[in-house]
Amino acid sequence: MAIGCAPGLTPAVALFRSLGDPTRLAILRRLASGEARVVDLTGELGLAQSTVSKHLACLRDCGLIDYRVAGRQSFYALARPELMDLLRSAEQVLAATGDAVALCPDYGTPSGSAAGVPA
Repeated sequence: MAIGCAPGLTPAVALFRSLGDPTRLAILRRLASGEARVVDLTGELGLAQSTVSKHLACLRDCGLIDYRVAGRQSFYALARPELMDLLRSAEQVLAATGDAVALCPDYGTPSGSAAGVPA
């Protein structure tokens, strides 16, 4: 029996989908240590400005990050610091399940690395 997405699950699905991208997770991890500008993130993550901006917009639209303007620069920061608690809990689940998640036939990869990203 297919479950579908019950109305009460829709926000959680959107949250986890927004967290399901390695670049967005890297941005969130970086912002956990303090605010950053797009130029800071491009240099630290080795990504194009357009890529970083696209992911920042997604995270901002989801209400996970916010920004402040200072002159001609925007400084991005976590809007929800408790998000880091969620990510720490996810890491604990991953540690407890070992390779079970990476080897999941639906979401893992044959090599055992999620989304093609080396573990």
